[in-house]
Amino acid sequence: MKNVIALLCMSLLLGAGAAHAEEKAKAEKKPRTAISIECSKQADAKGLHGKDRKVFRSTCMKEGKKKS
Repeated sequence: MKNVIALLCMSLLLGAGAAHAEEKAKAEKKPRTAISIECSKQADAKGLHGKDRKVFRSTCMKEGKKKS
């Protein structure tokens, strides 16, 4: 009985570790594009933060993709 419990605990720990590794892989960020970096620089120059920055960058990125 002790062996069964120990085996069950080990399998749960291994499963949790694999799930954590998968989550970490999903969280890795993609490399930033030149358009993204340029839009960030423009937002910095305008002193934008929070929602205003997010809206500006979104519009900037869309315009940048249209030009490409």
